Amino acid sequence: MAEMISSAATGVLGSVIDKLAAMLTDKYNLARDVKQGILSLQDELRTMEAMLLRLEDKDDDQIDPLAKDWRSKVRELSYDIEDCIERFVLNHSHGDGGSTANFVHKAIQMVKTLFKDRGIAEEIQRLKRLVSEQSERGKRYYDINQCLLASSSQPLLLDPRAPALFQEARDLVGIDAPREEIISLLRCEDKEHKVVSIYGIGGQGKTTLAMEVYHKITEAAFDSRAFVSVSQTPDMKKLLRDILFQISKSHFDQSQMLETVEQLIRTVKECLKDKRYFILIDDIWSVAAWELLQSALPRNDNGSRIITTTRIEAVAKSCCTGIAAQMYQAKPLSHEDSQRLFFKRLFLSGDDCHPDLRKVSDDILKKCCGLPLAIISIAGLLANRSKAVEVWVNVLRSIAAAVDKDSPIDKMKRILLLSYVDLPHHLKNCLLYLSVFPEDYPIDCRQLILLWVAEGLIPGHHRESMEQLGRSYMNELVNRSLVQPTKVGADGATVKQCRVHDVILEFIVSKAVEDNFVTIWNGNGFSKNYSSSKIRHLSIQKDISSRAEEIAKTIKNGAQIRSINIFGSNSVLVNKHATEFLNSQVLRVLNIVVEYGQCSLGNVKSLGQLKYLRIHNYLGKLPQDIEKLQHLETLDVGRQFGGKLPESIIQLQKLVRLHVGSVRLPDGIGSLQALEELSRIDLGIQSVKFIQGLGDLTNLKLLQINWPCSTELHDMKDHKEACISMLSRLFRHLRELLVWQSYPDATCSFMASCVPTPPPLRKLVGPYIHNLNREGPQISSLVNLTRLSITVLNEAGKEGINILASLPMLLSLTVALLNDKNGDSGILYARHAISRQGFQRLVKFDLRCWREGAVEFEPGAMPKLRRLKLELMAWCQFKFGEGGLVLGLQNLAGLKHLAIDINCDAAVADEVEALENDIRDAAGVHPNSPMLQVRRLDQYIFSSMAQGCSRRPSDHPIPY
Repeated sequence: MAEMISSAATGVLGSVIDKLAAMLTDKYNLARDVKQGILSLQDELRTMEAMLLRLEDKDDDQIDPLAKDWRSKVRELSYDIEDCIERFVLNHSHGDGGSTANFVHKAIQMVKTLFKDRGIAEEIQRLKRLVSEQSERGKRYYDINQCLLASSSQPLLLDPRAPALFQEARDLVGIDAPREEIISLLRCEDKEHKVVSIYGIGGQGKTTLAMEVYHKITEAAFDSRAFVSVSQTPDMKKLLRDILFQISKSHFDQSQMLETVEQLIRTVKECLKDKRYFILIDDIWSVAAWELLQSALPRNDNGSRIITTTRIEAVAKSCCTGIAAQMYQAKPLSHEDSQRLFFKRLFLSGDDCHPDLRKVSDDILKKCCGLPLAIISIAGLLANRSKAVEVWVNVLRSIAAAVDKDSPIDKMKRILLLSYVDLPHHLKNCLLYLSVFPEDYPIDCRQLILLWVAEGLIPGHHRESMEQLGRSYMNELVNRSLVQPTKVGADGATVKQCRVHDVILEFIVSKAVEDNFVTIWNGNGFSKNYSSSKIRHLSIQKDISSRAEEIAKTIKNGAQIRSINIFGSNSVLVNKHATEFLNSQVLRVLNIVVEYGQCSLGNVKSLGQLKYLRIHNYLGKLPQDIEKLQHLETLDVGRQFGGKLPESIIQLQKLVRLHVGSVRLPDGIGSLQALEELSRIDLGIQSVKFIQGLGDLTNLKLLQINWPCSTELHDMKDHKEACISMLSRLFRHLRELLVWQSYPDATCSFMASCVPTPPPLRKLVGPYIHNLNREGPQISSLVNLTRLSITVLNEAGKEGINILASLPMLLSLTVALLNDKNGDSGILYARHAISRQGFQRLVKFDLRCWREGAVEFEPGAMPKLRRLKLELMAWCQFKFGEGGLVLGLQNLAGLKHLAIDINCDAAVADEVEALENDIRDAAGVHPNSPMLQVRRLDQYIFSSMAQGCSRRPSDHPIPY
């Protein structure tokens, strides 16, 4: 069945036309007059679609209100017709020709009524004239024909200049002087409590500036540090737990039992009462929010520091009342800094800009008022255009017409509107879909693409190619600077996590609500379309306990709801009313991301269209008749799920992704031939028959397993042999394998039995290896690996390191060095030398020394390494002679980020301080001035050591 193919108003209409075409096939064996009716309906809708495509290319201010009304009616009508088609298709086996004819007759009448209502037929002619008159104006800043083209079959790559704007904040222009000014404001000779509040309009770079200060100030100066973002509708429980998570993991774990904000405030205050802390509180919108958070932060005169950011001057004043404090007003970029930021996005350097373009750019930048977000947005728009003077002049004219009389913030929103209008039709709905996520929510890009596909926002019939196209769409939104990448893969080309700037999100939400694309509850109430329009996509973003009964009733009666997204603390809604979620025949997505869901979904009823079912931390029961979900592609109940999976799950023939916890699965897993991802399966509780069937899943690409060293349910030998046999078969086509709690060297056992052809595996995480020198040759055959994470129990000598270095495609490497159960690594005080041979593509290296060990980087080592993380045992600091535990940092030519975890277990103060000083000295003289983060682990053990406790390192957990 065809899916939706274009933008907010036209997307559903295009889908309806394709679905009507599907009804004309022999599958439904319709009568001749019925087919004629469908053909007539298609013609009517195609005429509408052509005009809507024209209207979609216009700014809302350029469209007559009656035309807007007509567009809205067509959109809603299209939704209703599509819902009707899908119900017909689901129930076709129970219907007859008469019901089909009646449907077609009603649909035609609905269309004709639209044209006749209030003289709309005559208005259509006026709309055509309007489009013709405005097309010349539109051509000044976009190419209509380009917008109407179908998306390219070639995948769109991520522009490497786009994520650089967000990833390397320290390289952003105009940041040095204000950063140093704020640092000077925070300095104080005595130990008084001090606050600096940064304020200014949205899009001015307040958060970037505050984060730069946060990272620049040395970690060693403070006992505890935390960063939280408040947002316009804060969830105070979540904010306080976020602070706890960063200042005390043990108190955070215990906080799950605390039910009130007051209890959490007392807990945070108790954790910080005797500490010198540094807290960054971003994006405060109200005095009340600040006063509540402030009550959890004790004024203990230990030299603690707080930075706040806000758009509102009155809030900034409140942050500075009654304490030593300073207000800092964020300033716009100078013209020179604006130019540098603008050219950085469009060219390798400003020198690459033609003089004629430089003159036009000066005029464009004047319209941006020095606002970084506005500059980046316009640069993102131009990045997709030819670098011709006439093209840039057209954009300048459009900006000038839009923003000449507005305030700076209004000008920025007008610029965002231009960026939206410039989007190809297929991207507009994908952008609007971001409105379902709460403000400051970290968006998993892979999950977002799967949601796009499930919602029908990506054209096509083949799921795999649709997901690849979704990745291209994601890259294009990043390239246009409409979303900000917050986590990019080691390859530098895959955005893994992103966020939406709050100013851009405000714009997206306003457009999505106006088009009735989404209905939102955000803590301040429902969006304005809640009671006036049918709900199509529902997003519950904040706690709605007080109105849980109402929204449950709305969902129960919402036969037209296509997706339900629930976030935050909504346990009352989820646990008491979950059985109401599965009522709509047209529901495609049920995405529940709450702290804990102990609900029961009840029976499936008639959810024939559901493709995506995800309940984070689900503790309830799945429907026993889950086999009715024949279109289900994603079933994700998280790692906490411990319920019983229905036997009928093996009948889900379209299931592609299955993510469950420690639960026993049915033996017939081999029948799920469409399955490509399976996690996190505990092999220790699975039957031998299940494990054998798992080996039959020839399309499996990702597998995450727990492989315990012992099991009480099975014969140990038979069970282990079945596991090795299964993995040997799957290894020929797996792309990612993650193994926890495995037999030492078991991974190498099944690798050794593989066919001679190099396996396609790209990611291997978790295997335990006794001797890297001996077992390394099996790993060396994995020539396609880009990410490797292993634990070495004993020897990791030069030969073993050279084997890892020889992997030609390796981008990310994590190695944990751990003593075996006998507590002896076999090598005392070994310094691991990394030579210039090998590791030619490695960009990320994480070395965790959980035993005695040191590392040295020789000249020319790891030439492309950008991120280095080391965990070191401080008690070894003086065991390796001059230089301590890390030598040769200056030889890492590409180093940008350096993170050091100092394990204080069994150490004394001199050892910890000497190690930390060595690291800071080495980072300080590195030519790249890498961003440095230093943490002290197990400080409570360090503190007890100062009182004379035994020097015996404690055992360490599994790293993965």
